Amino acid sequence: MSARIPIAPLEYSRRLWLRSWVGAVALFLYAPLVFLIVFSFNDSKANLVWKGFTLKYYAKVFHNESLMTALGNSLTIAFLATIVSLVLGALAAVLLWRFRFPFKASVEGAMSLPIVVPEICMGVAMLVFFATIGWPNDLPWPFSLGAITIAHITFCFPFVALVVRARLASFNREQEEAAKDLGASEWQTFRDVLLPHMKPGLVAGALLSFTLSLDDFVITFFTSGPNTITFPVKVYSMVRFSVTPEVNAVSALLILLTVILTTIALKMQDITREAGAH
Repeated sequence: MSARIPIAPLEYSRRLWLRSWVGAVALFLYAPLVFLIVFSFNDSKANLVWKGFTLKYYAKVFHNESLMTALGNSLTIAFLATIVSLVLGALAAVLLWRFRFPFKASVEGAMSLPIVVPEICMGVAMLVFFATIGWPNDLPWPFSLGAITIAHITFCFPFVALVVRARLASFNREQEEAAKDLGASEWQTFRDVLLPHMKPGLVAGALLSFTLSLDDFVITFFTSGPNTITFPVKVYSMVRFSVTPEVNAVSALLILLTVILTTIALKMQDITREAGAH
């Protein structure tokens, strides 16, 4: 009997059963998004039966002042939370990767709490915290978004730290030593040697933070003031009555915006990698 020839790892992609399984998983994940986008063009208020193609609900979205305000609030909060989380997460990752200090394990565990603690607990904790310190609810825009932004930073920056630290695990410290031997200062070594290595992790962490902040509902619901509403909260209040094509339209626009931003970030990452290779 001839010996059985082992299958190489890449050869599994040619197997029919594996292709079928991957196709089924992709269908399960993306079919709801496809239906959402398709029914955003449905000329029916009930949104249950297809009655024809129309763009009027996209026009209604842009003329819906409260919905546009909520979307603007969500994008502003997501942008601010991403910037601050990126800085805090990168610094925390470098701190935990480079230095040894007492109670380091406790610090790591405490920093990971926002990742593992249920969102409802985080929301209640944030509500109690802001109520205890007497955070004002009548501030003008954009200061009225301060409580939500702080809450989003709290649960976003640990994700950045986790991703960046995983990236730093593959860094060769001899590169830093070589840079210092050539006369580079601590700042120059960080800027020209360590930071370029961290860039893929920073991009991934920024995208993750932006998505988490833009998508969050529970924590935002507990920390938003009476005069502040975000896009997920607004959509939830609309969905309680019925899922209309107007909701589908604004959701489709948000999906398109996310895809565009992700594509731009990945292209920038590829350009940076090619520039570094040359």
